[in-house]
Amino acid sequence: MDDLSKSPEIPMGLGMALASNPYAMNNFSHMTNAHKRDVIERTNDIESKNDMERFVQTLEQ
Repeated sequence: MDDLSKSPEIPMGLGMALASNPYAMNNFSHMTNAHKRDVIERTNDIESKNDMERFVQTLEQ
């Protein structure tokens, strides 16, 4: 059974992009676990570092 109280595991590429963008990191850290899972799921098809960084920029707001 999935424990909803635990944060989802962050893929390495997303984690690195978030680490280089403090505004996006702050916003991501304040999301609900369900919203974090949605964000993580949206990164599954991102294949390049530049595309990941552009995606993470959308999390700044």
